[in-house]
Amino acid sequence: MNEILEETRAIMNRYHIKANKSLGQNFLISKEVVEEIVRSSEIAKEDLVIEIGPGLGTLTKYLLEKAKKVLCIELDKKMISILENRFSLYKNFGLLNEDILKVDLKNLIKTEKEKNNIQNVKIVANLPYYITTPIIMKLLEEELPLESITVMIQKEVADRLIAIPGGKETGAITYSVYYYAESQAVLEVPKESFIPEPEVTSKVIKLNIRKESIIEIEEKEKMFRIIKNAFMQRRKTLLNALVNTNIFKCKEEGIEILESLGIDVNIRPEKLSIEDYANIAKKL
Repeated sequence: MNEILEETRAIMNRYHIKANKSLGQNFLISKEVVEEIVRSSEIAKEDLVIEIGPGLGTLTKYLLEKAKKVLCIELDKKMISILENRFSLYKNFGLLNEDILKVDLKNLIKTEKEKNNIQNVKIVANLPYYITTPIIMKLLEEELPLESITVMIQKEVADRLIAIPGGKETGAITYSVYYYAESQAVLEVPKESFIPEPEVTSKVIKLNIRKESIIEIEEKEKMFRIIKNAFMQRRKTLLNALVNTNIFKCKEEGIEILESLGIDVNIRPEKLSIEDYANIAKKL
């Protein structure tokens, strides 16, 4: 018997809940997957866990058993009363009815650390697939005092996020994730692990935040702007993409810079290492 499935159906019936498609809701019903997410996030008794989009609280229940405090950030008002009713007896449960993209996480973490004598902060979430990338970029770019980010997302996006720059899965975001974190695949999650079933396979990944920078660069914003522009026209060579987006003033300047760095002028954007992009940024 699948106890999570029974519990999920009971909660949905009791509160007359249907998954909200516009919020990308699919409720996880696999105990094995829940347990693997919790295990791989390596939560200790002194940790603060921030759970993004807890929904009905399937994962929350397991996180509360492990962490010093679990702070849930949920946008859907319908879920708020369910979560409050389910976990009101837990002393280590916190809840915010907010949009994660608008929350001042730096301040929130600072307050929680001071108040609760927290050791480490970890993000754990089954993320809504339609805003996966903005959420992950917010968590990384704000350089929050995080230990790790363990999330379930669409497999196709996951593969791009955790690729090593230079491989066939490489996208602009690959370089950002690689710069801020060491990443690993945890497990693939079939569609049948949810109700309603999503149209895609999912994947759990873990990003361990780097303690020190992987490359030396003074203007990382400039480097990331170059990377972003290089991938705007993915089918073109790096040279043409950077000329067309005005990173290089003209083709001659581009050729001169690339040749001075020992970079093939016919190379495609996804073939460069992060060091190559850092060197282009320094030259400019």
